[in-house]
Amino acid sequence: MILILGGTTEGRLAVRVADAAGSPYWYSTRGDLQQVECRNGTHISGAMDEAAMAAFCVEHGIRLLVDAAHPFATELHRTVAAVAESLDIPVVRVERSYPAEDPDIRWCDSYDDAVSQLVNDGVGRLLALTGVQTIGRLKPYWDKHDCWFRILRRDESLQKAVREGFPQERLVYYEEDGEAELIARLRPQAILTKESGESGGFSEKVAAARAAGIPVYAVRRPALPASFETVTGEHGLRKAIERLVPGFFPLRSGFTTGACATAAAKAALLALLGREVGDSVGIGFPDGERLSLPIVSIVSDPASATVIKDAGDDPDVTNGCEVAATVAFSEEPGIHFLQGEGVGRVTLPGLGLPIGGPAINRVPRQMMEQELSSLYKGGLDVTISVTGGRELAKRTFNPKLGVVDGISIIGTSGIVRPFSNEAFVESIRREIEVAIAVGSPMLVINSGAKSEAFLKARYPELPPQAFVHYGNAIGETLKIAAELKVGKVVMGIMLGKAVKLAEGHLDTHSKSVVMNRTFLKEVAAEAGCSLATAEAIDTLTLARELWDGLPAEDAEVFFTAILKRCEAVCATVYPAQECEGNLTILLLKENGEAL
Repeated sequence: MILILGGTTEGRLAVRVADAAGSPYWYSTRGDLQQVECRNGTHISGAMDEAAMAAFCVEHGIRLLVDAAHPFATELHRTVAAVAESLDIPVVRVERSYPAEDPDIRWCDSYDDAVSQLVNDGVGRLLALTGVQTIGRLKPYWDKHDCWFRILRRDESLQKAVREGFPQERLVYYEEDGEAELIARLRPQAILTKESGESGGFSEKVAAARAAGIPVYAVRRPALPASFETVTGEHGLRKAIERLVPGFFPLRSGFTTGACATAAAKAALLALLGREVGDSVGIGFPDGERLSLPIVSIVSDPASATVIKDAGDDPDVTNGCEVAATVAFSEEPGIHFLQGEGVGRVTLPGLGLPIGGPAINRVPRQMMEQELSSLYKGGLDVTISVTGGRELAKRTFNPKLGVVDGISIIGTSGIVRPFSNEAFVESIRREIEVAIAVGSPMLVINSGAKSEAFLKARYPELPPQAFVHYGNAIGETLKIAAELKVGKVVMGIMLGKAVKLAEGHLDTHSKSVVMNRTFLKEVAAEAGCSLATAEAIDTLTLARELWDGLPAEDAEVFFTAILKRCEAVCATVYPAQECEGNLTILLLKENGEAL
């Protein structure tokens, strides 16, 4: 069991991560004002001291503490650290992103230090954006100088200010004005804020003060206990939970080949520059997180490094492969990507990659460019290799995409979610882009090999790239077609998926939706079918039994009604307003005939 200490934006993030596991957990906030939905967790409120938190952890078998509280909640951080040490429970801290410390800001080590600096600098009018909890700590300043505090408009905050003796007429509220408007109206000589990070609006406050030409005083965030393991986003939190509480998530997440190549390339460049390379290398991910990947080997001459691809519990063909990078200085400026053994070569347009170049997709290139350029500003040649990539590529979509001799280095997020739809949908996008690039007059989408064979026989004049599998992701496929302005789409669909689609389910996976006999009887009744059809539907085990199980006089009107329902559902995503496309739906029988 996990206990999350929240009440912040980071608390909501932790809830999203925990809910994705489907396992029970606890979410604790000091007050009950934060509205947060815990699908699989229990939300409790009320501050806990060390004894109360320890008792709670013992009673509920807590195996991990997740500190997602405000960075200035120092008492809570101390309590969590003490409980964790006494009960030998690990702590993961969900930390905010902080901009680099700006030397033009007047930094203060404490509120006492802030008071001292403000007085010494002769600041007589101050706008305090530090929150109601700091009113008492800043009394030595506001007792003798003009000062306004911005607080939340709620009884608890107002009562707190009154108890501290702060004049109500000097209170301003979040709902009234933004920082720029407040500064213009109150004309303070300076603002005081806390180093509350990006999610705390720190940068916006600084920008407003600078636009008004007044200085910013900021109280540094307190140091966290050394025993806390820090993560900065959803992926890092999930990876930490997977490692520290095995079984909480039924399946482990992993890293894409793009993330592995980035880590290997960074380690190789560090070796080339003569710097020390540890057992792991931290890299930036597209969502702004930084995570570390283990390095299994490092060579100085030529400078190269290897990462083992860990796809978690996803059935990825590249799981366990060695992804290697070799980095060398180049006389040409910029970073140049070269094809190593096991990495594919692009032969068709549509992938957004140079024809003849290595199949390293856009996001992995950006990840590598970001990491490498932060270490070295000159020209670099980067060669990516994948052991066994040639053979593995035969089990991927690469042959259809015109990528030869190996696999593609891919990944839009850097993370592999177990059995996730993300990678599959991304491959659909790539296939449609290639179909457009080779000039196919139409796109023919289908659920798999069987239906594709029927459709290829029906449209023998089309190039092989025109045929794209949607699996169960009908809605996502049609959305991509609309987004890419594909003017003509033919969709082949077998009856089992058609009855689910007709009911409104654009994802037809059995885990999401099953055949609904009540719905089928409603369709039959609306189509004017006889009572015999309703009785036949009640006996169904599989939807395909409808082909032979309906009375002959009802079959055509029933299947036509199913098709019309499918068409109406598909129209919600294709054509979109910006894509006046043409969609034909073919209801495929088991023998390949189409309605």
